[in-house]
Amino acid sequence: MKRNEAREKLMQLIFQMEAQGDYTKASTDEFIADFMEGSDQLPYFNAVLESYLAHRVEINQKISAAAKGWRLSRIGKVDLAVMRLAVTEICFMGEAEEKLRVVPAVAINEAVNMAKEYGSEDSGKFVNGVLGKIARAGENAGE
Repeated sequence: MKRNEAREKLMQLIFQMEAQGDYTKASTDEFIADFMEGSDQLPYFNAVLESYLAHRVEINQKISAAAKGWRLSRIGKVDLAVMRLAVTEICFMGEAEEKLRVVPAVAINEAVNMAKEYGSEDSGKFVNGVLGKIARAGENAGE
């Protein structure tokens, strides 16, 4: 399995968890058994998932702040799942092993591609704009 395929599975799991309100280990273990078992991308998948679950509130706050004029409830659910994944990669994977980290530009590019494939006609532009603001804010915070 390639990294972008694992990223798509993560987006699908995040979408599922949010839609069902189920963040339990049992449901994530079931998803992993169904779709990730034996994958060489399992360490990446688990690291991002763990980081997402640990930082859900902060991730939503970052998206809300960057998507001015948009409440999370108004954002397309696919777009939101894609952005939640990308924000996790951009902002909360710094503690992960070097090989599991993702360069912000790569995370944004992959998110835009997923949004174009799974979202609406304007999803790519919207996701790119929101994630660009978040990435720039993160760069400026380090100065």
